[in-house]
Amino acid sequence: MNRRIFLFGALAAASCGKDHRPRLNVWNWSTYIDPEMVKAFERQRSVRIRYGTYESNEEMLAKAVTGNSGWDIVFPTHSRLAPMWRNGLLATLDHKRLPSLHNLEARFQSPEWDPSLRQGVPYMWNATGIVYNKAQVSAPARWADLWSPALSGRLTMLDDPEDVLGICLLKLGYPFSSINEAQLGKAKVEALAQKKLLRAYLNADVRDQLVSGDVLAAQLWSTTAAQAVHGGAKLGFIYPQEGFPLYCDCAAILRESPRQELAHEFLDYLLQPGVAAANAKVAETATANAAARVLLPSDDVLYPPLQAMQRGIWPPALDSAAQRLRDRIWTEIKSG
Repeated sequence: MNRRIFLFGALAAASCGKDHRPRLNVWNWSTYIDPEMVKAFERQRSVRIRYGTYESNEEMLAKAVTGNSGWDIVFPTHSRLAPMWRNGLLATLDHKRLPSLHNLEARFQSPEWDPSLRQGVPYMWNATGIVYNKAQVSAPARWADLWSPALSGRLTMLDDPEDVLGICLLKLGYPFSSINEAQLGKAKVEALAQKKLLRAYLNADVRDQLVSGDVLAAQLWSTTAAQAVHGGAKLGFIYPQEGFPLYCDCAAILRESPRQELAHEFLDYLLQPGVAAANAKVAETATANAAARVLLPSDDVLYPPLQAMQRGIWPPALDSAAQRLRDRIWTEIKSG
């Protein structure tokens, strides 16, 4: 997903001092909302929105942690909510101001990372699986299949330590988010053995190589995978038997915001079926909104069947020591 910073030109222009409507500051991942939905909210509520985007959770957190970021609403990945909550960065959501929460899918009405939905409202989600060329290779079933010599030179893995180390751990029968140094050491050995088969560690850039047939198999996020599958009838996508990670970005209100009521209104607006469906179309990813999903075409890549979802893993937040250990191992893999 391209997450370059931008501002809607017309909206930014409206904030030059002549517009005295109440203002709401929304900071989101890029290409993650339909600009027309933003304009519609402005018209309906007689407000103006300053809308900006960021490229990573770390970029967002670096500003939010100051307590003086200037933003009202942000969209952390689910694993970042708890640390933000513990550090007093998030406002407690008032469910009385969010009457549209019932539109969420059942699995997102009480998610394991925030069972009472006090920290953030599930917005969009995705997973990691395997894209493969149906015309040239047998359908994989497990992450272990990505160690096949038949894929040598035509295989890619994500340029992402959490995903790569995680599937190496799953291949060995260990937890995806293990912080056990011995287990991570064995995962490193697996990654280095596989590296000999890789064309590269690539993220979204591999999409065109999959469509052209240059790459035969790739570990890939479901959002990018769906784009590749839609662009090439010869491509398939599977959710491996060992399990796979799931990620959910959530709309949250910063505690520093002086516009709590208006922020709640915007979150409830995002929960409206038509708005959520329009945003999902633009983002080309899965919505957490059940009422919106019925308005969207069926897609087995973005929305895996229940049997597959039962194998999904929601990675938790790691403490700083565990993250440093994983980062060190990843550096050793990349340079090995």
